[in-house]
Amino acid sequence: MAAFDVERMISLPRVGAVAPSPCGTWLAVAVARLDKEGAKYVHDLWRVPLDGGEPVKLTRGPSDDRAPGFRRDGALGFLSNRNPREGDPEEGDAERSQVWLLPAGGGEAAPLTDEPLGVMEFRFAARADRLVVLAPVLPGVAHDAQRKTAAERKKLGPSARLYKAMPVRFWDAWVPEAAPHLVAYDERGGGRRDLTPAADRELRNAGWDVAADGSAVVASANRMGTDRIDDSALLLIDVATGDQRRLAEAPRTAHERPRFSPDGRRVACDRHRRRDRALGASELCVFDVASGASSVWAKDWDRGAREIAWTPDGAALVATADDGGDVPVFRVTEQGAARVTTVGGCHENLAVLPDGRVCGARHRLSHPPEPFVVEATPGAAPRLVARLSGFEESEGAAIATWESQTTPGAGGTPVQWFFVKPAGATGPLPTLLWIHGGPIGMHVDGWHWRWNALVAVAAGYAVALPNPRGSTGFGQAFIEGIWNNAWGGDCYADLMAVTDALAARSDVDGERIVAMGGSFGGYMTNWIGANTDRFRCLVSHAGIYDMSAFYGVTDAPAWFAYQQGGLPHADPHAFDRYSPHLSVPRWKSPTLVIHGERDYRVPIAEALALFEALQAHGVPSELLVFPDENHWILKPRNIVVWYRTWLDFVGRHL
Repeated sequence: MAAFDVERMISLPRVGAVAPSPCGTWLAVAVARLDKEGAKYVHDLWRVPLDGGEPVKLTRGPSDDRAPGFRRDGALGFLSNRNPREGDPEEGDAERSQVWLLPAGGGEAAPLTDEPLGVMEFRFAARADRLVVLAPVLPGVAHDAQRKTAAERKKLGPSARLYKAMPVRFWDAWVPEAAPHLVAYDERGGGRRDLTPAADRELRNAGWDVAADGSAVVASANRMGTDRIDDSALLLIDVATGDQRRLAEAPRTAHERPRFSPDGRRVACDRHRRRDRALGASELCVFDVASGASSVWAKDWDRGAREIAWTPDGAALVATADDGGDVPVFRVTEQGAARVTTVGGCHENLAVLPDGRVCGARHRLSHPPEPFVVEATPGAAPRLVARLSGFEESEGAAIATWESQTTPGAGGTPVQWFFVKPAGATGPLPTLLWIHGGPIGMHVDGWHWRWNALVAVAAGYAVALPNPRGSTGFGQAFIEGIWNNAWGGDCYADLMAVTDALAARSDVDGERIVAMGGSFGGYMTNWIGANTDRFRCLVSHAGIYDMSAFYGVTDAPAWFAYQQGGLPHADPHAFDRYSPHLSVPRWKSPTLVIHGERDYRVPIAEALALFEALQAHGVPSELLVFPDENHWILKPRNIVVWYRTWLDFVGRHL
């Protein structure tokens, strides 16, 4: 068995999207692998039989073949950056994905679309001659001039962009001039028709679906709300006429991830209504397409759905949701929600087979994502149908053991956390307290490509994965404990309670505990540094340091103000009450600061200000910057440096 380290981890194939065939006998699975230079990941498509047969690779080579989706005749569509314009290449063509098709009976893949600026997403109608794509379109430019205009602007300019409203950036890029449009075709790629010719920002980051009979499209259309956060309505579009109507719309409300029922008469979605000085719960809503009447399903289900899909008979929804450290599959009806999978682990990329079974990707702390199927009945056991990652669960068990613990936190409220340590280890171990991001998020019994516990455990550390106040999966009241400018309150107390419990364990060296985290976890690491010196050292990745300064430069300032309960200009002292920068003179713990320069969620100014403050106050500190990365470190060779650097830093200080 090969030793497990970061080099081994980045070499593992990564299971992604899963699509069930119309005949229900096999799954198409997108699997990412390192390219030949080891510099990036590209996807291949695999055929995974459900009868126990061997998986077969369907595509190969240097292209990125991803996002599988079937046509009604069994032909397999997918997105690929292959160049469909061989013999007439133009700058950037090879980087623009188009819809390609593998014939059901075998043969070579051929392009279905030639959108000038590429295709972002696509859907085939399940029972009709219809293909719909989401594609970027430059406003005011004729369709046949789009490609040339984009190439000229990229090469010659102008590069200026004029904005009249926030937001102007998202994640790692400025909001582009080209806007997503929904475009309809027949299933052979002909008869192109732009269904949303006037779209600007409405469909950016929108969820959408196509009715099984191809007659309509539903999309979550965005519009800035009164609180300067996007509301999203359910927009129904008649494919034949292009007529549009709003099925559901309300102030300070988002309708997301819409899904047509199999008969097309209903639309299910996740609805979130924002409240004053509170996050507010999400709920599963089902709308009647004809009348607009709605009902809330599983009203007493105190969880928020991640993904939803209809059962083939339309009698229920299947969903995934965070639940006590797992992400199980649920069966949801109007009366309530029942947990299908009860054996732990995480389930994602959800889809439903024609016979009602649920499929997708499943992973645990002990193994990466693999394709699975499970009966959609409460208590069913998921079955892995292939091992495409090259990593067996037995290998993970040989590296580490883990357990779930609960500790009284602030006010005696139970706080769940995972403890992972080297298999067979008994003596006091140096221990890492890994704090998750969000803050609305959760550590799970699942595999993490960016913060992988097994890499740390294989290096000799124990790892604690706490779910303090604000974590999902423990009810809405627990989430609200982080809201309304409370970041450094009960969440900090919960983390200190978990640290106390760690230090009391015989298999933990209480004098050698490290606190580390990214995003909100980076903020909390900074707050810890400003308030206690009990940790031997700290690792802060992409964390907020100065709340008031951060508000004006993040890509989502209105959302941050919503979390904090107001604007910094109204009461700067109150806004900054949990801002680490005010307490930096108390900071003593050696700290490694890590940041990506293309991070617009938490811009690099936070890292620079923190590093300067630590240096000015004589705190042993180091700064690791990735000029070509965003909020996450994603490029394989950068991932290696990321792990090696903090492992070296922590090792020196322990």
